[in-house]
Amino acid sequence: MKGLVIKKNANLFSVEVNGEVKDLLPRGTLKKDGIYVGDVVEFNETIEKVYARKNLMIRPPMANLDKIFIVISPSPQPDLLLVDKMILCCFVKGITPILVINKEDISSQEFLKNIKKIYKNVAKIIVCSAKKQDVEKIKSQIKGICAFAGQSAVGKSSLINELLGERKAQIGDLSKKIERGKQTTRMVSLFSLGQGYLADTAGFSSLDVNMLIDIQLREVDKYYPDFLPYLSECKYRSCNHKNPKECGLLKNLDLGNISELRYKNYLKIIDSLAQKKR
Repeated sequence: MKGLVIKKNANLFSVEVNGEVKDLLPRGTLKKDGIYVGDVVEFNETIEKVYARKNLMIRPPMANLDKIFIVISPSPQPDLLLVDKMILCCFVKGITPILVINKEDISSQEFLKNIKKIYKNVAKIIVCSAKKQDVEKIKSQIKGICAFAGQSAVGKSSLINELLGERKAQIGDLSKKIERGKQTTRMVSLFSLGQGYLADTAGFSSLDVNMLIDIQLREVDKYYPDFLPYLSECKYRSCNHKNPKECGLLKNLDLGNISELRYKNYLKIIDSLAQKKR
């Protein structure tokens, strides 16, 4: 039979098939290769086979993600470099990123306008408030296997709790002094919700650039939907987007067609990848 791994506890895996959940052990050789929440598996008395994955995330360990809701809020101040890394990682791994602005109740119009201007041509944007139990716009977007990401203390766990209708994730207290939250999520489980599954982990709070190390530097710009319309205007296909005389991207940056912040973050990501490759 074929089923979906919805929970892992040591070497015991909960596999869902036709609404029924079975707790199974893997066949011996599979232990070495690894089985992840989100894997589609073949099983009889034990898990016999893991089907090919479309993607794999390391922290927290999950497979076959379809969407990641990247959460930001006005407090703590958004780390938009981290957001851009997460969006890039999503596109590279075939995951649809959705940008969620939480804490609408304390967001200024200027803050909302600025974020929407930067990411309007990059990802779908949802504005909501977990405090006001305003999560239906997120729920309607849950299709396939979905998870939350974002820096600590932006309200990921609160949103998950509202969506699941019970406290499936602990809420970390926000440290007012340094505006950083405490990581409280330890396990990964998938819960049926809407037209898909939601992971109860808020664990994607950082992203190691090593996850992008296999990307060719000259290919990174292809994963920027806001850059794509202007890449054909570059004089050379191998343009590094640093020479104004040769670069169509820089020309459109000057015209205001591209976000200056997104462009600067792109250069930081490229430089970081180049250092890692060296």
